[in-house]
This record gives sequence, structure tokens and C-alpha cells, in this order.
Amino acid sequence: MGRARTIARRTFLTGAVAIAGGVAFGTYLVRRDPQNPLADGLGPGAATFNPWVKIDAQKITLITPHADIGQGAVHMQATLLAEELDLDLGQFDTEFGEPAPAYHNTALAGEGTPYRITDQGVVARGTLATIGGLAKIIGLQGTGGSSSVADSFDKLRAAGATARETLKLAAAQKHGVEGADLTTKSGAVILPDGTAIPYVDLAADAAAIDPVRDVPLRAASDWRLIGKPTQRSDIRAKSTGTLSYAIDLQLDGMVHAAVRLSPRRSGVRSFDAEAARTMRGVVDVFPITNGLAVLADNTWRAFRAAEAIDVTWQDAAYPAEQADHWKAVEASFTDAHLDTSLRDDGDVESALAADAVRAEYRVPYVAHAPLEPMMALVRVTDDQVEVWTAHQLPRVLQQQVAGVTGHKSGQVVLHNQYAGGSFGNRLECEYVAVAAEIANQVRGTPVKMTFRREEDFAQDFPRPLGMMRGAGDVDSGQVRALALDIASPSPIGSMIGRLGLPQAGPDIQIPAGAWNAPYGIENFRVRAYATPGVAPVSSWRSVGASGAGFFIEGFLDEVIHAAGADPLEERLRLCDWDVARGTLEAVAEMSNWGNPCLKAKGVAWPWSKVLACRWPR
Repeated sequence: MGRARTIARRTFLTGAVAIAGGVAFGTYLVRRDPQNPLADGLGPGAATFNPWVKIDAQKITLITPHADIGQGAVHMQATLLAEELDLDLGQFDTEFGEPAPAYHNTALAGEGTPYRITDQGVVARGTLATIGGLAKIIGLQGTGGSSSVADSFDKLRAAGATARETLKLAAAQKHGVEGADLTTKSGAVILPDGTAIPYVDLAADAAAIDPVRDVPLRAASDWRLIGKPTQRSDIRAKSTGTLSYAIDLQLDGMVHAAVRLSPRRSGVRSFDAEAARTMRGVVDVFPITNGLAVLADNTWRAFRAAEAIDVTWQDAAYPAEQADHWKAVEASFTDAHLDTSLRDDGDVESALAADAVRAEYRVPYVAHAPLEPMMALVRVTDDQVEVWTAHQLPRVLQQQVAGVTGHKSGQVVLHNQYAGGSFGNRLECEYVAVAAEIANQVRGTPVKMTFRREEDFAQDFPRPLGMMRGAGDVDSGQVRALALDIASPSPIGSMIGRLGLPQAGPDIQIPAGAWNAPYGIENFRVRAYATPGVAPVSSWRSVGASGAGFFIEGFLDEVIHAAGADPLEERLRLCDWDVARGTLEAVAEMSNWGNPCLKAKGVAWPWSKVLACRWPR
């Protein structure tokens, strides 16, 4: 019954996506290029060749729309563009750019497909392509799921190549030479006589011609920057403390805000703010959704006033005690809560003997706690909303802020910033929505809202708690059977529920990192159970794999130990994915695994972080 239900759900999901991408929207919409957001507002003599490259008489600007939360996304994107554009690092400026459909992330769309990374069949590849097309149609702009490189690798190199060849064409027409006789180097077109014409001197000429299309990309053997040691573009500023984050920004006339919000997300029953109102620097105290806001002349005074409010919260809609959350998870291992069974190879029940290895693992809620406190600077006027913050889903943020202030989504201007960490927290919109609600009540005045650390922990949507019940069996020194039952709240269901959207089908993030593990175990089953009625949750680092990846690798170690096998050699025997096997072999060689002098050794194998490789280049 459960297996049939799973197949039906998977078939429905795949079929619905195919219909949406291939019929309802049509091939034309998938192939059509979105509007270039750089085309509006170009200055005299400035040229844009695509949404990622802009050149005028003063400088070259590369647009790097993937959010930089410390992972080096800006440098990565700029490197890909500079590779084909023949720029040296340091010859250009970078900007995050405005949110736009042109910056859709096709690789991120593949996170929700129920196919293993090793599945290169027609159905799997077709579904990936279809969902990628759907992401393009709806303009899904986002940073997450280790997808930034996979999304950017071909796209940005092609953008750089287009700009390069268009600049060459402009130079050829201006100087009366054949384009085939021109080369490029270090931000300049080189004429046949060796004269170097800087790109900035060709901007006006390039702006008058149509960009060259369908430029072949260079072979890997010709790369100058990709795969070579380079210094990250932000390393000097970060090392010297001169990089500006959102929390560093100041605007004229700005006020500072702090909040007291219900840790139960239940609203205020009663409050007394008289002591806070009389504190030095306090401008105002007023109710907002789910709590109270304080305006003051600096952050510290706003914090102190927020702490001074005497408030009683309404009861929560979910259990208040941690023990009750665990009880809810334990109660989820039933057919009624079965969400997926995406892996069911062989005959697990017959393969498990009475003395099979059995264990129960747990992972707790985990807060994000990025180094830079969650904050947003917002200015609301009748005509628009300006937001300065760091965020991973810019277009979603525009929609959520517009819903708070009553503006249209296009009237919300996001000035995205470098982030001092995220771990998934900046996929959420709540902290910006709070700032927008406060700023909406004092229109015209910029409001810088910062969460106190206590508020950050209380308002965080944590990584789900979860539980695994495992059974494994061995024979002749080898792992022959592995069964994992995993229960946790649905992170995807919780996240999209906050956006007012329904959850379409099961959440494959609950068992992510376990069901799709690169192991060809003869008898292998992974079942996932969705736990209802506990705290709202979100993604944390690798979403489901941060829990389920630990479950399978920790328990597999126990089963391998019971078999008396070497933890590395048995994994290599079981591994059915060349990329994973090659990685393990390389690390084994680097660590001198077979050295008898190594008295304490083990395998910590976060293989799921290699999932971005699934998108073919």
C-alpha cells in the first residue's frame, strides 16, 4: 500500500511538471530570453550585452546576482564571466544587481526531483530539464542547495563570450579590419598591429550593434582563471574589516528599531511598556504583528528598551516542552504519516535476521545563528519601498514585503548586500517583513531593525529535529541489508506554508542524503515519515541531508563494524557512483589510510555536498 502510494505520488509529480513545462507554458516560453534588466537606465555611451555585463567609458561592471553569504559567490561568478571576457581579476567592479527573472536559477529547481544523482535515464533528465524550464518561466531567482556554480558555470561563461565577441565586432567595424584578425587580452581588443583598444573605449560603439549570439565556449585547456589558484575578490576587505555589510549601513534621518516578538509565534496577551517609553533615546513603542516594536536613536538603546517591556504572550499552537516534540516524532512511524519510500531495493524484510544490528538515532533542532545579526534597513514611501539587507530569494522577498506595505512587488527595491553568514536563515523573509511593518508606520523615515541575539534564537526557524530507526544485516564480512525509517517535520512544507503556498506532494528533503546515498546495497530501503504539529522549521545548511546524511553514515559505520570490515574498503565496495568513489579514494591516499601507525581513524563522509555535480555541463 505504501509503495503504491509512493509510486502514484511520484508519477503524479513528474507528470504535472511535464504538463506545466511542455504543454501549458509551451516551448516558446522556455526558449525565450527574459528581458535584460540592465537595458533600462543605461547612461550615454554605455553598453550591455546581456544581464551580467555592463560597460561604459569609465568602468566595466559585472553583475553577480547569486547572494554572497560567505561562500565566495561573488568571486565565483566574476571569475566565470572574466574567463571568457578576457578580463584580469581587479579590472572590474561587481554588483548584485536588481532582482529580475533573467537571473533564474535552473539548478536550484532540481532540488525537489525524486531521482538519484546516478540516474541519467530519459525520464530523470527530462524531468530535470522541464523543471529547469519552469524555473526560467517563473523567474525563480535564488541562492541555495549548493547550486550557484552549477547554475552559473555555462550561463556566465556564455555571457562573457558574448560580450567579448561583440566588443571585437565593434572594434573591427571602427578600425576597418577583419574580426577574425582580432584577439582580446586583459580587458582590451588587440588589433593586428598590436594596438590595444580598452573595452571602455569601445562601449559606445558596441552599444550601437546587436550582441553576437551563440559563441562557442573555450576548451578547459585554454582556461586562465577557472581551476587555477586565485585570490578571492573580497578577501582583502574582509581581512581588514573594511567590507561593508548591511548592518554597517547608515542613512540620513535613520531611526533604530528593536522588537519583542512572541517566541511562540502566538501574539501578545498583555503588555506594559511605560518603563521602556521613559528610557533615554526612545522615540516610540507600538504593537506590531506577533509583538511590539521600539524606535530609538541607536541600536543599544532600542535593545535595552525592548528588554524593559513587561509582556505576556498567548499560548502557542504547538507543544511548549521539548519532550512533547520528541513524542510527536516517535508517534509518526505509522502508515498514516508515511511520506515517501523512494528507495526499496531487494527484499529487506527477508534479509534482516532476528539478530540484525538495530539502533535509534536522533538529531535536535539547530538554530542558524549567523555571525551578522538578522537585520534590515527599510524606507517606505507612498511610491516605493527600499530594502537594504542580504537575502537569498530576492524576488520572493519583494512579494512578501509588498504584501506587508500594500505596494506592488515591482515597487519594492532590494539593495542586496554581502551577508555575514546565513546557513539558510536568509532564505526566510520574516525578519525583513518585521522591519517593513515598522517602517510602514513611520513612512518617509528609514528604519534600521536589528534582532537582538535572544530574539534571533527565539524567532529562528530551526533545522528540524528528527529520528531514525535503523536495521542492518551482514554476511561473510559484508553489508547485505540496510533499512532506515526516518521521521521529522517537513522543512519544505513549513517554508512554503509561510509563503501562503500549498505543498505539492511529499517532501523528499526528509530522507535527503539517505535515500539517494551512492550505495548499491543488495537489500536497501529508506522510508520517510512526516511529523505534524510541532514547531515551524526551515533549511539548515544542506536541508534534510544534515540529519539524514548523519543517520545513514553513522548507522552504516555500526553495521560495517558488526561485519568486521574496514569502514573505507566496505564503502568503496558498496559505492555505485564514480564521483563518490573517486573522492573517497583520493582522500584515502591523501590521509595515508593504510598506514599501520594510524591508531585512530574513521570516515566522515558528507557526500551529499557533491550533489551539485548532478547538473550536466
